Amino acid sequence: MLIPRRVKYRKQQRRTMKGVAHSGTRLNFGEFGLVSEDMAWITARQIEAARRAITHYTARGGRLWIRIFPDKPITKKPPEVRMGSGKGDVHEYVAPVKAGRILFEMGGISRDIAMAALRLAAYKLPVKTKIIEK
Repeated sequence: MLIPRRVKYRKQQRRTMKGVAHSGTRLNFGEFGLVSEDMAWITARQIEAARRAITHYTARGGRLWIRIFPDKPITKKPPEVRMGSGKGDVHEYVAPVKAGRILFEMGGISRDIAMAALRLAAYKLPVKTKIIEK
């Protein structure tokens, strides 16, 4: 799974997500892409599940680029713990995704295989997506 090698600060505040993505909105590497239409936090597990679905369907053909990285730590307190006593420990890492952000790109593969693989990956993600091509 994807996690940062090292971080400057162990815990972050949550913040709110507003608006649409400004960077990562164009196809830069491949011919096909999966684009987010909603805002969400996508966890490292969801990214890995989508990556596995794509590579399994394409039988490791073509090339895949993951355009998001989970670098935001999310904390969680253990169950049945009383209020107070500080912020919880880091539970998982997420990638904050806004509308218009390209999540995955594919290249070097036929159109119908790429469309089917990206559709399978979309099922694994918590955001509404669409498939685009160059």
